[in-house]
Amino acid sequence: MQHVSLVILFLFLLSSTCMVKNVFVALLIIISATAMMMPPGSKEVLKNMHDRYAGKWYKTFSFNQTTEIYRNDSLNHAETWYENISFPNDFRIDFGNPDSGNAVIFKNDSSYLFRGGKKVRVSPDEDDLLFLLGGMYFYPFDEVITKMKSFGYDLDKGHEDTWKGKKVYVIGAGKGEYSVNQLWVEKENYSPVRMIKYENNSKQEAYFENHTKLGGGFTETLVHFFINDKLIQVEKYHDLKGDVEIDPAIFDPGNFVKLKL
Repeated sequence: MQHVSLVILFLFLLSSTCMVKNVFVALLIIISATAMMMPPGSKEVLKNMHDRYAGKWYKTFSFNQTTEIYRNDSLNHAETWYENISFPNDFRIDFGNPDSGNAVIFKNDSSYLFRGGKKVRVSPDEDDLLFLLGGMYFYPFDEVITKMKSFGYDLDKGHEDTWKGKKVYVIGAGKGEYSVNQLWVEKENYSPVRMIKYENNSKQEAYFENHTKLGGGFTETLVHFFINDKLIQVEKYHDLKGDVEIDPAIFDPGNFVKLKL
């Protein structure tokens, strides 16, 4: 109906005496209206996210979570994990009792697994979730674009959609396209609500829900993880603390220190 109205306006102006002037005015109206109707592209959505939160997002974040592990879509067992983040590159998870020394440290582009305080494995692992859920706001925007491309997002693709009753922008995919990496971001606060990615011949999917305000940003407090469409993990966050002092020593993979609660 909007396009029909614009055509009628255009024809009306053509019929007037000052045809050349009115044609020019009509073209300007059509161009402006069309631009207003076009949804923002993926790069523009990312730019809006970055403009809103860069310099405002909380620098550190600590919380504990109830972690439910599923097998064949059924609950296998539950654990308590303790998590500490210093954006953009430092992330540590302690599994169960922190005195056990069972933890993983994500540092820059690698992960370091510890058992009983002893390092047992080092793996290349540039944590894309840490980046997508806050780390991006600590980089210049041109680096955000570079990293998103390195994570496999086609930023020439994007569309608008709805997710659980909310309007969203979808970064990296066209309408109805689910076989490529994509990030779904709700429009109101630009909070990620869904991620799909393909890695190691498997489909990985995450739902980020129950967002709450934290410092100058937001955080999800409920997360569902799926592999090949099967539920594998549910996380429920508790005791959220933003912009708290965190000892940087806990992120040092070369000198493991036990977490103190």
